[in-house]
Parts: sequence; structure tokens; C-alpha cells
Amino acid sequence: MTDSLLDGLPLFEQALPTPSLLEKEDAAASFDERVRGFRKFGKTTQERLEGSIPYLVNEFWTSGQRQAHALHEVSYRACFKPQLPEFFIERLTGRGDAVYDPFMGRGTTPLQAALMGRRPLGNDINPLSVLLTRPRLRPPKLSDIAQRLNEIPWDEAKTKDSELLAFFSPRTLRQIRALREWLSARAPLGGKANPVDDWIRMVAINRLTGHSRGFFSVYTLPPNQAVSAEAQRKINEKRCQIPPDRDVKALILRKSASLLSDGSIAPHPEAQLITAPSHLTPAIPSGSAKLVVTSPPFLDVVEYADDNWLRCWFAGIDIHAVAMAQHRTEASWQKMVRGTLLELARILCPGGHLAFEVGEVRNGKLFLERLVWEAAEGLPFEPLFVMVNQQAFTKTANCWGVSNNAKGTNSNRIVVLRRH
Repeated sequence: MTDSLLDGLPLFEQALPTPSLLEKEDAAASFDERVRGFRKFGKTTQERLEGSIPYLVNEFWTSGQRQAHALHEVSYRACFKPQLPEFFIERLTGRGDAVYDPFMGRGTTPLQAALMGRRPLGNDINPLSVLLTRPRLRPPKLSDIAQRLNEIPWDEAKTKDSELLAFFSPRTLRQIRALREWLSARAPLGGKANPVDDWIRMVAINRLTGHSRGFFSVYTLPPNQAVSAEAQRKINEKRCQIPPDRDVKALILRKSASLLSDGSIAPHPEAQLITAPSHLTPAIPSGSAKLVVTSPPFLDVVEYADDNWLRCWFAGIDIHAVAMAQHRTEASWQKMVRGTLLELARILCPGGHLAFEVGEVRNGKLFLERLVWEAAEGLPFEPLFVMVNQQAFTKTANCWGVSNNAKGTNSNRIVVLRRH
């Protein structure tokens, strides 16, 4: 291919039947046109056509390329790194353009959009996502946080929810309940919250459980997963541990200082964050977004409801009332994707782009990008290519079948589409 960083270097071994010379030339010309603007980023771009799908494989961004803004340091299960949306926002939008994520999770895409002077648009079916995202789009001053924390009657609540004593000491649980009750009265779920109260709730949600002294709990799983109380009791028995007293106020203030260590956010267009199914978001205006960067639930590999049960308890969310579907089959998952793509075709402006990240599941044996590519057929999108961000730090750098002695996402696989 002309103008390629791989001139003179071999492509991936072709696994498909060899096409005719004319077919090769036509495919190469089309491929070259599609990927021209995405070459010359990262170390070495490898390009191939697999059937009708063009692939670009590269280390487009790395963890060492540039540390993300400290405001991103909020834990959430199965979230992508800020460098992913940053890559697309920088290349496909300008200041003031709207960037949308229909599965925003902890809010990585809306927050990165705000940091880059774009308009953040976000949605998630779980109300917890708004509580995690909104405060970091309007962060308060540390002095205001400290002042508000001093106003909370920390020792007035009763120690209820005795099953939570598997995680917290009686004194710590009393402080957690005091904060929960205070926030429920001042910043009810679904209501308009003061930015300082909103912030304190967000930080508390993220300090509930974890595996260091920076969390309210005794040692447990990483903070993006909450085990059941029964499972935590078994962990305590195995480790011969009891929940220690933690100073909830001090830990909130310390985490706040860390999140604010890179400074606040420069002025940006007003955000719009909603709670709805990804395929039904009429509150987001038609043709309003220039770019969508998102990652849907990965089939049945992540139990989002189970992982967030304790956070939802603290926030006053009935997790069982949230219609978080678990897609157990490829057909079910692809149907969900199709419905989402149909809605995104409405929201994206003509010429806008969609970066649809699907990670890797089932040890790299199931290629979800192919299901997304098929799901887009017949919709007003031009399929461009699949980008595979191959990380140098993986133990085995083989993006076509990662094997690093661990399950989970090992590289980013992103379907890139353009709205007609």
C-alpha cells in the first residue's frame, strides 16, 4: 500500500483465499483511502483485509504515552483508558463539538471531552453513572469540600445493616450511614445537587471497598468489584482479619485532593447526562453529536449489577429495578448492538464518526467486532475499519489470540464507522 508505514514489511499472514490481482488493487485503493488519516500514529501500523473488514493494528496509545488527568482516577469495572477517547476526540472533532457515549459507565468519554473543550453528552441505564460523572465535570474547591465535611454529624447515625459489618467496623459503618442519610436529605437521587455535596457522594461511592488503607473497608477485592457479604466473611476468615476503624471524613478529603491534583477543568460547553436504555434516548437531540466513543457490555463476562450492589446501596439506587440486561448469546448481544446503532445514526450528524470498542472476550476466540460490522449493515453508516490497539506491556503480544495466562481484556478492538 502506498504511503504506509509498513512499506517493505510483511503484513499478517493471510488466512483467507487469495483474491484476484484486480480485486487486490480495488481493495487496496479503498483501504488506503479509509486509513490515510490514521496512519503515522504509534509505532508500526500493520494493515490487512480480513474478508470485507480492513484492520489496522498498532500501539496507537500507551499507558506511558501521557498520564491521564487525575480526575479520571475513579474505579469502575470494565472501563477503557482515557487515551482511547482522547485519540479520537483529538483527530475527529474540534472545540465546542459534542462527543457522546451511550454506555458511559464511570464517564471516561464525557470527562475527556470536557477536558478537551468539547461538549460532553452521556447516557447509561444505571443512575450510578450520572453520580460518578457529573461531579467531575464541575469539581469544587478542596477548601469547600473540607468545610462541608466538617458540617456532617458523623456519629449521630445508628449502626444498621448488620451484614455490612463484614466490610466495615461498627464505628466506620456508623459514619458511612451518617453520610448516606445526610446526602439523602440534601441531595436526593434524581434531584438537583449542590456541586460540593455531589462531589462528596461521588468520592464516598469510590472509597467504600478496596484492598488498601485508602478505603473504608477491610481488605477485599479491588474497588471496581464488590463481593457479597457472605463472600467477604470468607475472605476475612481466610486472612484472619477484622474490619478496622477508618476515618471516613479524612479518606474522602485525601481522595479529593488526589483527584484535584492536576487542577480543575477549563470552561467547556454545558454537559447533558441522562439515564435511559442505549437504544431509546430521545432527550439527546438528533444530529447533535460529532463523535461517539463507547464500549457496550461484553456479553456475559461482566456482572455489572453484582459488582456495583454496595455502591448502589449507598447511593439509594434499587439495583434490581435497573433493567441491566445480560446478553448470554451472540444473537442477543448483536440485536442490542443493532438497536443502539440505529439510535446513534439519529444522534450523529452527517460526517460524524463512531468508535465502537469491544475489547476481547473468551480468550480472544470470539471477535465481537465482526458482529458489530454485521449489525451496521443497512444503516446510514460507512464502515471504515477495525482498529486494534496492541499494548506493548502484554505478556504475549498477539492481538489475534491473546494468551497471557489471564482472562479479560488484553487489547482494544474498535470498530470505526462514519455517518453518511
